Amino acid sequence: MFHHPTLDLNGDWAFAYALTPCRHPLPTRAAVEAHGLTFTPCTVPGNFELDLLTRGIIDDPLVGRNILQLRPFERAHVWYTRTFVLPECSGEPELTFEGLDCIAEIYLNGALLATTDNMLIVHRFPVGGMLRAENELLIHLISPIEAAEAYTYPPGVSAGPNNVESLYIRKAPHMYGWDIMPRAVSAGIWRPVSLSFKPPARIDDVFLTTQRLADDHSLAMLQCRYRVTRPATPNIHYTFTLTGRQGDSVFTMQAPVLFDAGNVSCDVRQPLLWWPRDRGPANLYEVECTLEAEGQVVDRLTFAHGIRTVALERSAVTDTEGNGQFLFRINGEPTFIKGTNWVPADAFHSRDVARLPAMVDLVEELGCNMVRCWGGNVYENELFYDLCDRKGIMIWQDFTMACAAYPQDADFCARFATEARSVVRRLRSHAALVLWAGDNECDQVRAIGWGGTPSDPNRNVITREVLPEVLRAEDPLRPYLPSSPYLAPEAYAGDFYTNLPEDHLWGPRDYFKSDFYRQARCHFVSEIGYFGCPEPASLRKFLSPEKVWPYQENEEWILHGTAPVPELHVYDYRITQMVSHLTALFGTAPETLETFVMASQAAQGEAYKFFIEHFRGAKWRRTGIIWWNLIDGWPQFADSVVDYYFAKKRAFTYITRAQQPFCLLLREPVGTEQELVAVNDTRAPITGSYIVRDVASGAIIAKGDAATPANDLRLLAHLPYDAAIQRCYQITWTTPHGEGQNHYLAGVPPFDLAQYLTWAAQCGL
Repeated sequence: MFHHPTLDLNGDWAFAYALTPCRHPLPTRAAVEAHGLTFTPCTVPGNFELDLLTRGIIDDPLVGRNILQLRPFERAHVWYTRTFVLPECSGEPELTFEGLDCIAEIYLNGALLATTDNMLIVHRFPVGGMLRAENELLIHLISPIEAAEAYTYPPGVSAGPNNVESLYIRKAPHMYGWDIMPRAVSAGIWRPVSLSFKPPARIDDVFLTTQRLADDHSLAMLQCRYRVTRPATPNIHYTFTLTGRQGDSVFTMQAPVLFDAGNVSCDVRQPLLWWPRDRGPANLYEVECTLEAEGQVVDRLTFAHGIRTVALERSAVTDTEGNGQFLFRINGEPTFIKGTNWVPADAFHSRDVARLPAMVDLVEELGCNMVRCWGGNVYENELFYDLCDRKGIMIWQDFTMACAAYPQDADFCARFATEARSVVRRLRSHAALVLWAGDNECDQVRAIGWGGTPSDPNRNVITREVLPEVLRAEDPLRPYLPSSPYLAPEAYAGDFYTNLPEDHLWGPRDYFKSDFYRQARCHFVSEIGYFGCPEPASLRKFLSPEKVWPYQENEEWILHGTAPVPELHVYDYRITQMVSHLTALFGTAPETLETFVMASQAAQGEAYKFFIEHFRGAKWRRTGIIWWNLIDGWPQFADSVVDYYFAKKRAFTYITRAQQPFCLLLREPVGTEQELVAVNDTRAPITGSYIVRDVASGAIIAKGDAATPANDLRLLAHLPYDAAIQRCYQITWTTPHGEGQNHYLAGVPPFDLAQYLTWAAQCGL
């Protein structure tokens, strides 16, 4: 962080709105009021809908069908204003908006300071010469729907039926409605506002990287690139110094500043490396950078830095024999990925930051070592990346594009390059960030022609030219994946429904052990999920009392399915799909709410357990799984394992057990037997013993030595299998590090729900 005097401009503001377009500038609060509008107190950061809720203009949009009340406000023009007194500070004043949603005119003391058209990036403006002793700040937010109407929509661009208006507007795609998020198009000053005072001689940017790491980890070569500003004063000598400390490990770089841009480097012997969870400590050096003029410090910057390298080894395709690859290497070592998809923290993003710590704690509790930041979301608050740095949770970061064929014209590409450059510069110093991905599923959208004309995704200018060029310049060492899943030329030329090394496994969404899931060729799955109903207590929070039960022909269940635009009937099937998931395992849907929820959550838990163990049990033929998803951004029926209110579903415990760094699990049967294996994701060999019992009888089925090499898998035993016999196994083990347990449901469904719940209780589930 920079150590510059800063005036916090958050807190008490006022807002006014009009439901019809404003055709001429209104540069001051007085002008807005003269136009017939009334200002009402509000809080920044905030969202327009939350301001309406606070004033009693709308009902809670998370409850019942109230979210539909927001549709008339999509075309609103909104004004936010406040005054502030200029503090006695020296330096060059700069006004910073960390999040403006989205098409904004910014007026300072009646003068137009700037216009913005991107919700997703930080906007900074020098305001020297514009400030007074007392100042008025006015933000005019123009409807994004109105702004979208200014564009043409040629056949080469496409999106879902309720997302077309999102294509040219740079805001989170989910806000127009998604199968996991409501339609809440929104507006507002959703992240903090501040006025800072920068010294005339200052550090503008620092980027510290690990250029090389010795194979034995005994030596790391670091390089720092910096950019400074110096006054045009002759004969003043400047020095740039960088020092990093972590425990007893210290490194220093220093050089005279001969030009405003430069670089310095140093070797660090016996570096304390940053490792992902279960691979070692997430060491972070506390780094201080100073700029000195004639020996006097004139500016200072501090940040945390992790010394580590990252590589992604991937092939263009894979085949039925598994010839292919999608493997992360951290510090030169192969790393099996156990991750979750990270979706919007809240439908109203001003509330995100308050939810982030508890959400990241859930990731840690589940034993995940990676989160994939899905491309339909915003780029998260700095707090999220800091927490992941400290906890050793790797981040796969999509750029904000999802499930669409985006424009390719020069203007849009230039705007996207500006966004990407801003985002990369903000996030590139985080050790946790291990991958940039161009988008979510846009390659597949283009290839199949969803909503438009089929085309070769490798002609996508944004992900094949614009983003690679930005990353080559701004972050050349971090891996880049053009799309998820990525259809390289070789993949596109073949059967890209089956030949991808990294894939999203949705398909028919049938029984979780169907051929679609078991026979998938991919080495790495970055989306896979299964429905689980929220707890009854949660349902009663967001459904009208008369709509809590039954689920049949229940418009509130369908709306929270999520079917964001009911008249389109795009996602009406999702409640039926949730019911089919539990009936696939238990044969029938229970007739009471509480039993229905138990059955749904049990089916979800068994599904996630199978998905994770199916991939872990084939380590290194398979190299990772990022399941969908952690938690809801609004109250709904979905694949999440924690609902919007932070209530954990049964699957949370199943996943936690399946993702233990040392875990025993049963592979799926082949003929009349199945294999018990031990998987060790740590960097040290593990010794121990195990017992497998039949839960119903208590009989010991197998026991023995569970010693397993570091970062590897070991076959322990063969167990008999008879498809005609339904049983539950409890697997327990003891190592010098402690005890663990797992279970396995053997046999062919349908299972009796009461019997299953008895078995589960005996296994501590």
